[in-house]
Amino acid sequence: MTEKRRTRVVLGEVATRRRPADRARADLAEQTPLGEALVRGLVRAQLALALRLALVVVTGLGALPLLFAVAPAVGQIKIFGVSLPWLLLGVLAFPFLFCVGWAYVHWAERNEQDFIAVTRRPE
Repeated sequence: MTEKRRTRVVLGEVATRRRPADRARADLAEQTPLGEALVRGLVRAQLALALRLALVVVTGLGALPLLFAVAPAVGQIKIFGVSLPWLLLGVLAFPFLFCVGWAYVHWAERNEQDFIAVTRRPE
């Protein structure tokens, strides 16, 4: 019987071919001033979003006790046998907070997707 030797074939092109260097991701990984500026921009966008929605919550829920103090007749209104302050602050506040939380998550993810799009954008 003749013995055959095994030969190993390596594709040199595949081994040497790599993706072009992504400068934005490299800047992030190496924490260069450009990478820090990109991250700072994302943090600022997330902070601005959080502050805007916190203002919505404080205004929306904080104005109700003020309204009831200024206009006591509004606090005397009854709906389905429940006074309006109890209904608004005790029941309807939770769906309001849930919607604000959902909006925050949705817009925060959009900010992150925009950040990823900036870092993956071809130069």
